[in-house]
Amino acid sequence: MSVPLVFDGKVVIVTGAGGGLGREYALAFGVRGASVVVNDLGGDIKGGGKSSNAADKVVEEIKAKGGKAVANYDSVEDGEKLIQTALDAFGRIGAFINTFACISDLIHRVHLRGSFMVTRAAWNHMKKQKFGRIIMTSSAAGIYGNFGQANYSAAKLGLLGLANTLAIEGQKYNIHCNTIAPTAGSRLTETVMPPVLCESLKAEYVAPLVLWLSHDQCQENGGLFEVGAGWIGKLRWERSQGRIVRKKNQGMFPETVRDQWDNICDFTNATKPANINESVATLVEVLSRVETDEGIAPNPTSAMATAASGISPLEAVGQKLPESTFSYSQTQCILYALGVGMSTKDDDHLKFLYEGHEDFSCLPTFGVIPSQAAMMDGGLGSVPGLNFDFTRLLHGEQYLELFKPLPTSGTLTSQARIADVLDKGSGAVILLDVHTYSGKELLCYNQYSLFIVGAGGFGGKRTSDKAMSTVTHPNRTPDAVMTDTTTRDQAALYRLSGDWNPLHIDPSFAAMGGFKSPILHGLCSFGFAARHVLKQYANNDASRFKSIKVRFVKPVLPGQSLQTEMWKEGNRIHIQCKVSSFIMVVQEVNSDPLRLKELPKLRGLKSELVFAEIGRRIKDLGAEMVKKVNAVFGWEITKGGDIAAQWTIDLKTGAGALHKGPYSGKTDVTITVSDGDFMEVVQGKLNPQKAFFAGKLKVRGNIMLSQKLEVILKDYAKL
Repeated sequence: MSVPLVFDGKVVIVTGAGGGLGREYALAFGVRGASVVVNDLGGDIKGGGKSSNAADKVVEEIKAKGGKAVANYDSVEDGEKLIQTALDAFGRIGAFINTFACISDLIHRVHLRGSFMVTRAAWNHMKKQKFGRIIMTSSAAGIYGNFGQANYSAAKLGLLGLANTLAIEGQKYNIHCNTIAPTAGSRLTETVMPPVLCESLKAEYVAPLVLWLSHDQCQENGGLFEVGAGWIGKLRWERSQGRIVRKKNQGMFPETVRDQWDNICDFTNATKPANINESVATLVEVLSRVETDEGIAPNPTSAMATAASGISPLEAVGQKLPESTFSYSQTQCILYALGVGMSTKDDDHLKFLYEGHEDFSCLPTFGVIPSQAAMMDGGLGSVPGLNFDFTRLLHGEQYLELFKPLPTSGTLTSQARIADVLDKGSGAVILLDVHTYSGKELLCYNQYSLFIVGAGGFGGKRTSDKAMSTVTHPNRTPDAVMTDTTTRDQAALYRLSGDWNPLHIDPSFAAMGGFKSPILHGLCSFGFAARHVLKQYANNDASRFKSIKVRFVKPVLPGQSLQTEMWKEGNRIHIQCKVSSFIMVVQEVNSDPLRLKELPKLRGLKSELVFAEIGRRIKDLGAEMVKKVNAVFGWEITKGGDIAAQWTIDLKTGAGALHKGPYSGKTDVTITVSDGDFMEVVQGKLNPQKAFFAGKLKVRGNIMLSQKLEVILKDYAKL
């Protein structure tokens, strides 16, 4: 069984928790470590009366099992009081589940307005803490309607509309809102359902879905689920292609509607609009077609768009490409590293080039390779509504996020979906989302932004909330710069990693695309820039890579030099990569910048005092030290087994320098030692040679140069 979901430290509010579904939710959350607020008025099945017994009993059950819980007896219309109970008892709010069981004239006040009031009271608290999970309880009666339940059905479908808007407004604050429509036996249904059926529809068969949707690992947002009897299904809207039933400057008549009724209601090739933008986009296209006086005709989107450019968003968006499988060994990892410019000339590249290295690793940006397999072999060309000339396809932007370090071999599967299609006028943009898995474990997520030259003008929208947003880099001198020269055969080498597009090797094919000669893959320069950052700010530790987004601005020719400028802001690194000989921007991280996982926050390093003194000595005697030493030393200070600080002592250039962080070039020698052992060495309590042979002090590079450190470390103990 997989790792169990726990809610330790989370605070969950469950309304209507005195019995039925609400009780089952509260007990389940309590068992899994959550602090639970059990809300229930204690009324009867008609909504009358009031009692604390129901809520108190559930609280006692939770506590008897070792959990934490408090009762609340307020009406959900007094949402502030309910939320205050949670804050007073536990200090915060993590999730709340709106569950009501009331069939009376109070239905709208309890179900719809009550849910609104509780949500409003909790909303700002969730925004401040940048986390929240809200579960609304709708009903099949609200979704489909039910005889004799007009008021109940209206309230329950109203909850779905409320939930959908909350999902949109809360997304940027990590507040997710989903809706469930459960079928379960309760005190309301036991009088109309046979006992055997009630037993099969236990509330405990609904609770697991609620727990998953409430967990911080769950990224579902804006979903609607039917659940009952151990079955769960997701619902979505579906819309027929429809018909235009009027002409420009003419009326619209019921007889035309009648005559086209079968076509209007034909769900062949139905679309599945997921948001209001996609809904309105169709009407925009309809208006455009009416203006051109194309008359009464079927399928306004596909007919118009395909005729103009071969692009039909309503057909394409949401389409899934065939699942792809990618098997690889250490050979592919090494070949990719060579393809993005790594070389045995650099000692610190060896961990990515030699399978026998003790820290043999896969470059993080290798994560694009298994995902691109989803587009190859005609996968993208097989999508309905995407009929375009592949010689006009350019790679516009790329986003990559890793959820764990990539293995150096294995078999991965990728699932790709057309997230959106945009009309930029001069061309079309296809947003392709690809999730890559090892078994059932998500390894990485890619979003490709593909620009099709000349395929625009089909009347579609220009922007999408599904695209990763962009920001500019800081307006200051770069904090670091690194330059590498690509080889004449760089594209020929990189294509061996799986991107066989002839644009990058065949001059005649490149000419068809409007290029004088084959160009370098955008993802190749992407790999160059990312590894520059990995070296500069993460000491080539692949496990610290989190995500990167780039925009490809200009093509690069094999043989040109790439210069990466870097700006560090916390754990985010903004980059701009240029062809250095022409100062031409190749790609920019103008969106979610490359992010690195934080190093452990270890404070109080005694070695910092030593390096402060070293800095003073270099400032006073740097020129003299450079003459004697002529070397660059890199230091990695560890604590608890993790690198806690990095220092560079440059006694090779100018008057010498000390700076905190890794060296932008190649050090002559790099020394790794714990903070405690470092202090023992400099104070003369630990012999450096004994520390080396005992494995306490590790040296990479020219080990003989380490003897020259005496010039700057001697007599430290006397200071």
